[in-house]
Amino acid sequence: MLDRAAPKATSLPELPEITAATDTRAYLARAAVQAQSHDDYELIVDVDAHLQEGGFWPEIIDLLGNDVLKQTAQAMLRPGSLPLINMQPGMTFQAMAGRIPHQSGPQEQTDDPAKAGHRFVQIVRRTIETMGLDYQVIFPTAMLHLGMNPMEDIEVELARAYARWLIERILPEDPRIIALLYLPFNSPVECEKLVREYGDRPGIIGFTICAVRHKGVHHNQYARLFSMIEETGKPLVFHAGPHWDDPSFTQLNRFVSMHALSFVHYNLIHMTNWIINAMPERYPNMKVVWVESGLAWVPFLMQRLDHEVMMRQSEAPGLKRLPSEYMREMYYSSQPLERNDLELLEMTMRKINADTQLLFASDWPHWDFDPPSAITTLPFLSDQAKRNILGLNAARVFNLPVKRLRPRAKDVLAARAAAGVA
Repeated sequence: MLDRAAPKATSLPELPEITAATDTRAYLARAAVQAQSHDDYELIVDVDAHLQEGGFWPEIIDLLGNDVLKQTAQAMLRPGSLPLINMQPGMTFQAMAGRIPHQSGPQEQTDDPAKAGHRFVQIVRRTIETMGLDYQVIFPTAMLHLGMNPMEDIEVELARAYARWLIERILPEDPRIIALLYLPFNSPVECEKLVREYGDRPGIIGFTICAVRHKGVHHNQYARLFSMIEETGKPLVFHAGPHWDDPSFTQLNRFVSMHALSFVHYNLIHMTNWIINAMPERYPNMKVVWVESGLAWVPFLMQRLDHEVMMRQSEAPGLKRLPSEYMREMYYSSQPLERNDLELLEMTMRKINADTQLLFASDWPHWDFDPPSAITTLPFLSDQAKRNILGLNAARVFNLPVKRLRPRAKDVLAARAAAGVA
């Protein structure tokens, strides 16, 4: 087996202070060196990275189809504000008081859009090439809370505007940037319309339900939607998120507490409903992916649901197998990878069949992001397992060609040196 330990970054100078204006290529200086450890892999796919909407929100609200909402949002617009989003500005603790500034939206310099493309595309290109990726899947960030908006029509209108923004302005500029269609899950019929209208557009590789919401995924009102998604052959992705306003979480007095529980909580709820109501039997060809919950919760739920179902089989009459068997056929993203106890992590990966079911995710540019070296440096994985997790599994799930699109790591490092990037 090849030694996949990350190369030491001793050749790099001491980095200057990182601010919101720091170039992404400088921010990820160590990742550029570490990329040499997977330079010979067939394909590297990051299945979860994020748009920081603040810098681009004016463009998105300009695409709103409802003129009243558009004028309302434009009247409320201030630098960095997100009109119509139901997120409390005073409770955004993810950026850690400015110590991880890219979390709040990059302010780095980019080139003339007329020559180099959309500003967001330029920044994503820097990330892709510095980390050594072939594809990066982009999710929204503030919109992860949108399912809790008391005005359901706002979720629908923003979902449609966001889809248009991606499809018309972002995805055509670089085939390495791919995305999932945000489904306004509070409105099933509108979800169907979006799948029908945008589901086959270039660069749209699947559909996402932002998991922070109080709608049961098993309800029959979604039957037609799920059938439509299953027929596309593209996956349904549940992306977890934070929600401090949940009555249970209001007892927590630190962001780290809420972050530890909230991102797992909503996927636990939706996974339990999905399995106990026999959705894998109703939609046997549906590829389901669970994103940004880490992995530690999965063996717990396997064991818990197996126990409960064996004791009360009459309450899950649609199941033909144990819950854990269905869960081992689903897909999971790696981030945030709980690495503090490698023995537990190894057991977890074995339980979920990580060799075939785990997908690498960076969660860039969030404060706890993982570069690909988070996978290549795991001592218990075979080289083939690392190749699968870093790209080949994602190619199968998202129907991507196994074709290298990234430049060679040595060429990226040489270009950085020529450009004077630290």
